[in-house]
Amino acid sequence: MEIFTIERGSYIKLHDLLKAIGLCSTGGAAKIAIAEGRVNVDGAVEQKKRCKIRKGQTVEYQGKKILIK
Repeated sequence: MEIFTIERGSYIKLHDLLKAIGLCSTGGAAKIAIAEGRVNVDGAVEQKKRCKIRKGQTVEYQGKKILIK
């Protein structure tokens, strides 16, 4: 499990997170993956590209799990 720490603010948008941790090379690629239902947030499929991810949540994509701190 990988850990991602939110530096500024109380959340990060889901597509920005996927780009920041290098699972998607661009924000556009991240938005497509989310729209296609390939990303899980806290164990459920998430299709909102701008979903606010907060501390304590987990994100799964391509077999990788990310814990948000």
